[in-house]
Amino acid sequence: MLYDLTVPAYQNGLKALSGELSKASLWGTANGIGELQFAVARLAPDMFPLASQIRFTCSQALQPLSRLGGIAVPELPDDATDFAGMQEQIAATLAVLDGVDRTALGDDMARAVSFDLPNGMVFDLSAADYVRDWAQPQFYFHRVAAYAVLRHMGVPLGKADYVAYMMRHLRPGTAPVA
Repeated sequence: MLYDLTVPAYQNGLKALSGELSKASLWGTANGIGELQFAVARLAPDMFPLASQIRFTCSQALQPLSRLGGIAVPELPDDATDFAGMQEQIAATLAVLDGVDRTALGDDMARAVSFDLPNGMVFDLSAADYVRDWAQPQFYFHRVAAYAVLRHMGVPLGKADYVAYMMRHLRPGTAPVA
């Protein structure tokens, strides 16, 4: 159950994010916006730039593996400076997620999960509360921030890009005609 609530969602989100970065790269080239401009772009002065949002999205997809399953996960210590580096982080994260055994995270939704933040705060939750109240919101916060930075830079993205994985569920003959 914990696997089903985390890993597939992270895989879907990361694959869509990879597609958005590919679209941004092509759009940037056509519109004279360099990769470093994208990497350092941010929504507000006190927010992290795109490259950090990508790294954090990847890290947030990996942390539940460690906290719920005791799985060793790689650290992504540095922000990428170009699209290739951001794509490499996503690919490395997907490779780890692809290798997770469905039973590795367990099914005990009530078991205790504790974690601490660098500022000294410590949280004690059940596994279900951890996934619902921390793991999922953290992943999607950084995922949405990355999408928003790309939109802010002018990349023509839409909801279909954000949820590109939904197309596999589209009933034939129901797509709108352009």
